[in-house]
Amino acid sequence: MTLWIDADACPRPVREIMLRAAQRRQLQLVLVANSPLGLAAAPGVRQVVVPGGADEADHYIIEHAQPGDLVVTADIPLADGLVRRSITAINPRGEIYDKGSIGERLAVRNLMDELRGAGLAGRSGPAPYSDKDKQAFANALDRLLARGLGK
Repeated sequence: MTLWIDADACPRPVREIMLRAAQRRQLQLVLVANSPLGLAAAPGVRQVVVPGGADEADHYIIEHAQPGDLVVTADIPLADGLVRRSITAINPRGEIYDKGSIGERLAVRNLMDELRGAGLAGRSGPAPYSDKDKQAFANALDRLLARGLGK
């Protein structure tokens, strides 16, 4: 199992939780971003810097992640592509994307994108990342890792 992070917009607490989990379980951690993240070198941790451009990090993750890996992303189209390939995806707030939920999430995302494009919806982003979100992510990650490593 390799742990992946779609790192461009990933909250720092999530990166820290993933780093500790990777070290504790001796797993590889790959952070993919459009620019260097300034991470200190650590065993089993690799940063991949992709060319700047729309969805370059997403394309890299889709191409290199394998079934059995775990990817952290808030990007719904990326999560959809991963779920279609039987790769587990989770968002930074602890929501696990699966075949039962990703279709609806993608439809809502696309609808909101169209409404924003037509000026019919605000452009506000997600709520600020909270301690509750951090705890929900850590709990969901622990469950996924226990399940994945127990096979």
